[in-house]
Amino acid sequence: MNFHECDVFDARVIEPTPHQDERGRFMRAWCQQEFLAHSIDFIPVQANMGCSLKRGTIRGLHYQTERAPEAKLVRCTSGEVFDVVVDLRPASATHGKWYGTYLTPENGRMLYVPPGCAHGFQALHDNSEIYYLTSAYYDPKEARGVSFDDPAFGISWPLPVSSISPQDRSWPRFVPADGGQP
Repeated sequence: MNFHECDVFDARVIEPTPHQDERGRFMRAWCQQEFLAHSIDFIPVQANMGCSLKRGTIRGLHYQTERAPEAKLVRCTSGEVFDVVVDLRPASATHGKWYGTYLTPENGRMLYVPPGCAHGFQALHDNSEIYYLTSAYYDPKEARGVSFDDPAFGISWPLPVSSISPQDRSWPRFVPADGGQP
């Protein structure tokens, strides 16, 4: 696997190094040794899947509080998604910044979302599916979100929004810990 830094501190884009032959391909999706070698202390405890039926659907921006911090390793298994990480950590050098990348089954790319960052994605094809590992169990008491269209972030979603849940539509705007601009 090849690990690439991105515009959010400690987030990584991970490119597979597949072995291909006449049978198809094989690639590693997670390896504790390789992650630790790139200073990522990530041990999955839960795996989740989500399918967005309609192109343009947005899910997010979700995170868990510091009482139940959660890192994610996200990949696309069907269709295509634009996957986004937003830095909500007050002490981070990239506080308030976002980064997005395109995930497809063909490119095999993954996005590592560190604890304290929000995550969301937009389906770019009908029936787009993601599969992601988390470092913490889902805790509904600690689940939070921020608005997907918050001008404080200025995320450039590739498509107009075709579908979003009432909960995701109602997440609040981002307020930095110091009350100032991100």
